[in-house]
Amino acid sequence: MMTQEEKTKIEERIVDVLKTVYDPEIPVDIWNLGMIYKVEVNDDGGVDLDMTFTAPSCPAADFILEDVRTKVESVEGVTSANVNLVFEPAWDQSMMSEEARVELGFE
Repeated sequence: MMTQEEKTKIEERIVDVLKTVYDPEIPVDIWNLGMIYKVEVNDDGGVDLDMTFTAPSCPAADFILEDVRTKVESVEGVTSANVNLVFEPAWDQSMMSEEARVELGFE
């Protein structure tokens, strides 16, 4: 069994690696874009992620999903990563961090 503290530490490390994943067409990482809806660490070290894309027809979708899975599974304490692609709720600009909006010229 993992303590909540251990899970929180792993979640923080996961967020750190998610900040290294980019949509090739956008100069902001997927975390700051608000594309990750859920990060859940289970007692066995398995991670469930819900993520979306800025557009359902994203040409780099497979590449990004694989990048996310590989990087999350490389995090210490993670045994497996299950990445669920969801389009509910639909992504919009309000989900971006302020940093991302400034970077992309929305602010």
